[in-house]
Amino acid sequence: MKDAPIGIFDSGVGGLTVARAIRAQLPQESLVYIGDTAHSPYGPKPIADVRRYSLEVLDTLVDQGVKMLVIACNTASAAMLRDARERYDVPVVEVIGPAVRRAVSTSRNGRIGVIGTVGTIGSRAYQDMLEVNEHLQVFTAACPRFVEFVEAGITGTPEVLATAEEYLAPLRDAGVDTLVLGCTHYPFLRGAISYVMGDGVSLVSSDDETAADVYRHLVRDDLLASGDAVATYVYEATGRSADDFTALANRLMGHEVRDVQLVQTGVIDLPYLLDDDFTQAEQA
Repeated sequence: MKDAPIGIFDSGVGGLTVARAIRAQLPQESLVYIGDTAHSPYGPKPIADVRRYSLEVLDTLVDQGVKMLVIACNTASAAMLRDARERYDVPVVEVIGPAVRRAVSTSRNGRIGVIGTVGTIGSRAYQDMLEVNEHLQVFTAACPRFVEFVEAGITGTPEVLATAEEYLAPLRDAGVDTLVLGCTHYPFLRGAISYVMGDGVSLVSSDDETAADVYRHLVRDDLLASGDAVATYVYEATGRSADDFTALANRLMGHEVRDVQLVQTGVIDLPYLLDDDFTQAEQA
């Protein structure tokens, strides 16, 4: 069990930032990553659909024998974290709590901004956790086009900057000194977000903080991989084309993802997935 992989899932490529942080902090750990590209983006979808899609992906990871689940998607974390922890016998780590803890420790003036998908902001997951501290003021903005840009591989155009200005100006004008990137896709737009918010605003993303949480859970449950374990990395996607996912992942992250396997999770609304579409996953 100790040398079993960690299972990570996101609605698309955004969770690869979390996977990269886990690889950096825990290089002996094997990973299985699933991007639910068949249903991406999750943000504008009804919470019941997000819950169903997410649990189908997590079921698939558990069936593959993972020792831990990492929900590397803020919208999914807000929709079904409690369900996941009740449903599975393995530890479940999510991305909201770690980012909240970092934001609280980072803010100097107690004015914290949170940006995320429509689903994440509407769930109030961040607001409820932050507002427990009566000394904090929380300002939020839904940024639906950000995920669309990242999933299209568009990260540095004038259109991205103009959209960032439109979304973020109210938070900047509110005087926040800390901004939580409440979606794992958003670090890919860090340049535009940082430019609009200005040098005095600290950006908090969940990748490194979630990786640290993974380490804590592994130690607590005595699940750290053995010293002689050889890490393997498997990348999977539920969408129509593994090539599309691979090309986008490598454009955004360099050549970390070389091969992607197509998988079907639950009842996928993609009748064109055929057996001969499958490719072999990376073993590195």
